[in-house]
Amino acid sequence: MSAMDVDDFIQQNRAVAEQVETFRGYWESEKHWQARREFILRNMDDYDFEQVDSLLSLSMCWANNVFLGCRYSTELLEKVKEMAEGIVVEDAPVFKTRDEIMKKQQGR
Repeated sequence: MSAMDVDDFIQQNRAVAEQVETFRGYWESEKHWQARREFILRNMDDYDFEQVDSLLSLSMCWANNVFLGCRYSTELLEKVKEMAEGIVVEDAPVFKTRDEIMKKQQGR
C-alpha cells in the first residue's frame, strides 16, 4: 500500500479511517503519524478487534525504531520490519550504536 493507496483507502473507508485516527498519540508529528498509520492500515486485516492492542504495540515498536533509534530483540525487529515492508519514510534519521561510535573513535 503506497501513500496514494493509503489516501484512497481512507477516502473509501471513512469509518475505519476515523477509528484509526483515534490511535494517534498527541506527541506524534505528522510525518511520524503518517508512517505509523500506514503500518496500522497495512496490517489491520491480520488482527481482529481483540488483538488491536498488539497491532498498536507493534506499530509503536516499528515507529520508535525508525524515528527514535530504539532497539528491541532481533525477533521483534524482524517481525515489525517485515510488517512494514514497502513503507517509505523520507528523511528518516540514521542512528549509530555506542559500539559503532567507539570503534570509529579508536580508529583515529
